[in-house]
Amino acid sequence: MQYQTESWGSYKMSNIGFGGDVGLAADTSLLRLESLVAESAVVIFSVSTCCMCHAVKGLFRGMGVSPAVHELDLHPYGGDIQRALIRLLGCSGASSPGALPVVFIGGKLVGAMDRVMASHINGSLVPLLKDAGALWL
Repeated sequence: MQYQTESWGSYKMSNIGFGGDVGLAADTSLLRLESLVAESAVVIFSVSTCCMCHAVKGLFRGMGVSPAVHELDLHPYGGDIQRALIRLLGCSGASSPGALPVVFIGGKLVGAMDRVMASHINGSLVPLLKDAGALWL
């Protein structure tokens, strides 16, 4: 099975579905998220105490990739960013299992741990990293 990545540009703030009184906060969170995603070829949103997050960071570092890592539990807007990520992933709530870590490669949403590992196992992760300029093998 091969997973397709979604382009960050294909997600519009109006499509995320925050709505209501939190619309402005949602827009701000998405702008922050978009800015953070654009800062590096590989970006990982993580929680510092999460074992799955640690495993994903170790996978990329073991491959010789230096990802930008954002520990949301240590970030001043971490909760807002995590809610925006959950919406992008289509998870049902803030405590959704599998919601973190979330990985972007070349500005494209790869997904959570399951998609990253599936891409690694089926061999599509290395080409994504090469195309993004994060790996030079």
